[in-house]
Formats: sequence, structure tokens, C-alpha cells
Amino acid sequence: MIQSMTGYGKALVVYNGKKINVEIKSLNSKQLDLTTRIAPLYREKEMEIRQMIAEKLLRGKVDFCIWIEKDETALSAPVNTTLMQSYYSQLKNFADQNQLTGIDWIQALVRMPDVLTKTEVEVLDDAEWAVARQGVSEAIQHLVDFRIQEGAALEKKFAEKIDNIEQLMGSIEPYEKSRVEKIRNRIVEGLKQIPEAEYDKNRLEQELIYYIEKLDISEERQRLTNHLKYFRETMADQPGQGKKLGFIAQEMGREINTTGSKSNQAEMQNIVVKMKDELEQIKEQVLNAL
Repeated sequence: MIQSMTGYGKALVVYNGKKINVEIKSLNSKQLDLTTRIAPLYREKEMEIRQMIAEKLLRGKVDFCIWIEKDETALSAPVNTTLMQSYYSQLKNFADQNQLTGIDWIQALVRMPDVLTKTEVEVLDDAEWAVARQGVSEAIQHLVDFRIQEGAALEKKFAEKIDNIEQLMGSIEPYEKSRVEKIRNRIVEGLKQIPEAEYDKNRLEQELIYYIEKLDISEERQRLTNHLKYFRETMADQPGQGKKLGFIAQEMGREINTTGSKSNQAEMQNIVVKMKDELEQIKEQVLNAL
């Protein structure tokens, strides 16, 4: 089963008023090329996140991001009422002693040091990480599902192109059989144009056999048939076979090119060109296979 390397996944989980957003996307790459953007609270878990991604995605240029949205109550700084009361007592005593009036006590007090300062340091606890980790896992799985869907489309395209190459290869056979007689007749007719030429018919037959063997493409056809079969089997194998499919496509290209170099008929060469076109489309798309 083929998977694409292109994919996208996201997840949203909630913990104590926090919205934990996870987003991950991937493109083509020869190996796993992972870039992460992680909220400061979860940076201690970066290695675990990377391991989760590597186990599921195997290959591709992957961009991962996790960030936190908090509600307004969580973002607001708490009021230090004890410190505020202490400031008020001291300032009120000073104002009374100096007969100061018309003071806006609220405005004055909130400007005092540390009254609205958020002093606690946020620490990641196991319960929150369990929720965040579930979000990471969900986003990765959504990306994998996307890859599987895209991979099914790739597999359908590959199967179509492989069938086309197989049919084109089969259409060469009638021309291959008829060209042997055409080659023999052309040589004999050429010799007849030279009346004074003398030749041994047995030797002529031997030379014809040698010449025809050099142009024989039966081995190329057999090897190409084997490659087409192996390509289909590899597509049905476990995900992560993209590189192998690329290598098989290269071997298919060698056999098609050799067939073209041995084809001395316009009809056969036209068929070879069509086979090359089908194979080129496979090579373009196989770069996207995981």
C-alpha cells in the first residue's frame, strides 16, 4: 500500500481553560527533515515529540507546531490583595497626617510595585502533558490518514501507467516477427541490384541470423515484464517503498531504452516513445511516494 509524502493534520485539545493547538504538515524529501515550533511550556518534551513523529512518518520534510491559547481570565494577572491592603494602610496614614484629600486610592494602589505582578512560574504537570500528547498523536494520525488517501490516488495512477506500458510492449510483437522477413528481403534485393555480385546462400543465412540476433529484443521484453510485475508487488507491500519503486522505474527505463536502440522500424520506435512517456509520468509521481 502506497502512502504519499504530502500531508496535513491538526488537532485541538483543551486543558483547564487552555486551548492546545497542534498542526503538522509534510512535503517531499529524501529523508526525514523535521522542523519544530514548540510552546515554551512543552519544550522539555521536544525529544518525545520528535520520536512520535519519526515513528509514524518515516520520511518527508515535516513542519510541526504546537501552541497555547488561554482565555482572558487565565491571561489576567492576579491582584495581591494582602500587599494592596498593606500599601493602603501606610498611604492612608500618611494622607491623614498630612491632611491630603481627593486621592483616587484604586488608581494609586494598582501602580504600586508587585500589586498586579504575576509571580508564579508555570510548570508542566503530567495531567496536562497527557492531554497535549493526545493532541500531538491525533494531529500525526490525521496527517497519516491524509497520506493514505493521497497514496491511494498515486497507486491508481501507477497501476494505469504500468498497464499502459504492458499493453504497448505487447503491441510490439507483430512488428518484431515481421521485421525478420523484411530485413532478409531488403538484403537480398540489395544484392540483386549488383548483378556481378556472387554470394554463398548458406553464408548469407548465417550473417542474417547474426544480424537478427543483435536486434532481438526478447530478453529486454522479458526483463521489462519482470520489472512491471515487481513494481506491482512492491506497491502492494508495506508503506515506505517509494525509493524502491524509483529504482524499479530506473530499471524499466533501461530496458525500454535498449528496446528503442534495437528497433529499426518506425512503428516500433513510435511505440517505444509512448512507453517512455508513460514511464516518465511514473518517475515524476514516484518522487512523492513515501
